[in-house]
Amino acid sequence: MTTQQDSTVRAAVWEMTQRARRAQQTLASASRARKDRTLQALGEAIWDQRRYILDHNQADLSAGADNGLSVALLDRLTLTEQRMAGLRSALNELATLPDPVGEVVRGRNLPNGIRMQQVRVPIGVVGAIYEARPNVTVDISGIGLKAGSAVLLRGGSAAEHTNRATIAILRSALADQGFDPDVIQSVDEHGRAGARAMMELRGGVDLLIPRGGAGLIRSVVDNARVPVIETGAGNVHVYVDASADPQMAADIVLNSKTHRTSVCNAAETLLIHREAVQAGREALRALAQAGVRLHLDDAARQLIAATDSPSAGMLLEVTEQDWDTEYLDMEMAVGVVDDLQTAMEHIQAHTTGHTEVIITNDLSHADTFIAGIDAAVVMVNASSRFTDGGQFGLGAEIGISTQKTHARGPMGLEELTSTKWILRGQGQIRT
Repeated sequence: MTTQQDSTVRAAVWEMTQRARRAQQTLASASRARKDRTLQALGEAIWDQRRYILDHNQADLSAGADNGLSVALLDRLTLTEQRMAGLRSALNELATLPDPVGEVVRGRNLPNGIRMQQVRVPIGVVGAIYEARPNVTVDISGIGLKAGSAVLLRGGSAAEHTNRATIAILRSALADQGFDPDVIQSVDEHGRAGARAMMELRGGVDLLIPRGGAGLIRSVVDNARVPVIETGAGNVHVYVDASADPQMAADIVLNSKTHRTSVCNAAETLLIHREAVQAGREALRALAQAGVRLHLDDAARQLIAATDSPSAGMLLEVTEQDWDTEYLDMEMAVGVVDDLQTAMEHIQAHTTGHTEVIITNDLSHADTFIAGIDAAVVMVNASSRFTDGGQFGLGAEIGISTQKTHARGPMGLEELTSTKWILRGQGQIRT
């Protein structure tokens, strides 16, 4: 793209941010009741027109298959009746949640009589860059609306038809409810140049959130000039401790890996204590029978030798690269460790800071794991698939932050607000 073309796109996106800011000013002062009615209307609109959206989604899926899109991305791209129902439910759930805007975070009376409060306020204009995830279009639009912020979306070429159809429906429903439809806009027509403009337009985009693979996230983090909240890749570990119940271990490991493989909270690495022989075998048997390709170290291979024999090609030798791979598919790295400390050291060396799981019946080991593992979510005896805004009761989620900022883990309504201080005096002056 020439410099002149790039400049033209920047100007177009800048104008979009200014329209978003004007639209957001009205949204910011809207009552909870009005926002909740609108969220319910958005949910009904996408449900009533789900056939229209699904037809456009099928066009994206056909193009994706022709273009060699990976199985994981095709799964993320796919909308079904069930997933459409889930999107409507997420919007309806958002309508039931407390409005964060105006919430008093803390406050006190100063010695000089001034009354001081810190309250939640909308961020303003929130940008989102994501790929092959049409559900994100609805999730971020809904959270932005409830949290009082306009959203500027770049959903990527893979979901071009689905996103265009969905955004048109959402904007029409907004207008029907008396809101400026520029509360929700897309830069997709401008392609990658539009995404670059979002990254660079300080004063236009107040906060940028990338959702996608490690490459997309790194590109945004490295190139953005606007504030970014990094939603990280999920190299999720499950550690089976020596005291783990075998059936529990098998159930949790299988669910963490296979419930839905293409998402960031799916487990990618299994670590087994050398004394957890039965639990390890049960977990490996469950994975093998489900059709998971296992990348095994020598000790782990000895464990699976006593299980049902998998088909040829399902057992591979683990490599150093495997420990850092987010497969997003029916594959998993497996290793045996000598003790809890070794497991924790391995996790800390390879974690992306998303979700880490221990399966144990030893309370002290659980506490040690919780204290020693640095991740957004640490779980004891539960599937990694619970790292999700909906499962946390946050409604839809805007992403799962792996940063150590105010937003860490699943990001819901509160994470999409900022705060401001309000001081009320009676003529006090500083001396």
